[in-house]
Amino acid sequence: MSEPRGDVERNVLGGPLEPCSTDPLTGFYRTGSCSSGPDDLGSHTVCTVVSADFLALQRDLGNDLATPRPEYGFPGLRPGDRWCVVAVRWLQAYQAGAAAGVVLAATNARALEVVPLEALRQHAVDVPDDLSGLD
Repeated sequence: MSEPRGDVERNVLGGPLEPCSTDPLTGFYRTGSCSSGPDDLGSHTVCTVVSADFLALQRDLGNDLATPRPEYGFPGLRPGDRWCVVAVRWLQAYQAGAAAGVVLAATNARALEVVPLEALRQHAVDVPDDLSGLD
């Protein structure tokens, strides 16, 4: 697995991509951020704050994020954990009414290839004081 490109990746607000989580350590490249590159075919680009409903829906869709998988260094997620999720999986949850909260500053702009910005904004948990930058 090659590392992400050296250029600065952007978040969905147009700023530099901020870290998502180091505990648990997230990201396709396990760097703590939702960096994406050519190896990340699933586009693990949406920084979420997972909820019990989101985790249950993901399990029902065959994407069990709650069960620890020590062989992959995966601790299993609990409600309140931050995690970089596949953009299509987040969109499925959004359409099912079980979207997880989104940390916009830590969500990679590549997520916009799949998910409309308005959908992400509806579930933002890091809304800035100055909303003019969100237009």
